[in-house]
Amino acid sequence: MRNQIFQASVRKHDLSLSLSFFVEPGSVAVVARGLLGSVSTPEGATQEQLRLIQSLLDNLWNRPDLKIHTLGPINSLELAVTVKDQSTRRVFHNLQMMLELCRHPQTKEQLRLGENYSESLGVTSDALQVTRDYLHSGVKKAAEDANRIFNKYLPSRSEPELAGQDLSTIDNLQNLAKRIESFSDLPETSLGWALIFYYKHFGFPVPGSQLCALNSLYVAHDMTHVISGISITPAGEIALSAFQLAMGPNQINESALLASLITHEAGFVSVNPTLHPDDASLDNSSAAHLLSSELARGSCCNGDFSLVDHFQLAHLPLSTVREQFNVLPPINPDDGHHFLW
Repeated sequence: MRNQIFQASVRKHDLSLSLSFFVEPGSVAVVARGLLGSVSTPEGATQEQLRLIQSLLDNLWNRPDLKIHTLGPINSLELAVTVKDQSTRRVFHNLQMMLELCRHPQTKEQLRLGENYSESLGVTSDALQVTRDYLHSGVKKAAEDANRIFNKYLPSRSEPELAGQDLSTIDNLQNLAKRIESFSDLPETSLGWALIFYYKHFGFPVPGSQLCALNSLYVAHDMTHVISGISITPAGEIALSAFQLAMGPNQINESALLASLITHEAGFVSVNPTLHPDDASLDNSSAAHLLSSELARGSCCNGDFSLVDHFQLAHLPLSTVREQFNVLPPINPDDGHHFLW
């Protein structure tokens, strides 16, 4: 019943969906067949990739009647002839890039397929540049380019009030930490109080309490976790970035999803030495369901709350902020990937 209510809410907000990951009902099958073709290397699509495509059909496009094992793949030229709409081509490209980074171990055949589909559709992205570097110049070059892209969009992804501030001094850091810690005096229903709960619940230091070049980013990122109610599991981090891209289909949010995928899924760029390319955060049914469901939830939002001034919203009830941006509740808030619902 909860799933039916959620899908009804998704269909009700087709206007939002048309700006992000919505695909016209008549084009869903051909897009799915194109995605299947884009992962059909000589070794075949992996179980993880097939599961993700099926989950997109089930939870993002509400087409559980379409079964991936009954669909035939189509190549890049066939897809380009059939899909003329530029927004649909962009949706396809972003999903194809995601699926490409979900092959373990990565292969040159997979990377070449992604390049072929992008060229046929006339779509490019920063993610494509990274995978092209991976294909033609190796993982070191791809990692360098990924870090360049991350730093390029870091100011845009940072908390607006903090993006231009010098947070390298002890005084400024302490002022930031005190400002955030003061949210504990706000009502327990407020967004600011929920942020303090987030830090205590997950054991994270309050930004400003430690010297870190990413403090400005962390404030915005953590606020986005709180408003969306998506947890900090590896699959949750990827789903959060997908949620953001669904809210605002732009290069800033594309860079956020790329950063999550290469850190928590592909694994070739990470400060965490325990993450390796053969470790797959999305290689289970729960994670696939989470990703596709969060794409649907993000598509229903009427604005991108990841890039707003969160300090101005901190005093408001969390429920009010969610209502303002039409943040729908998750299908299963007790699945281990959500909190504060």
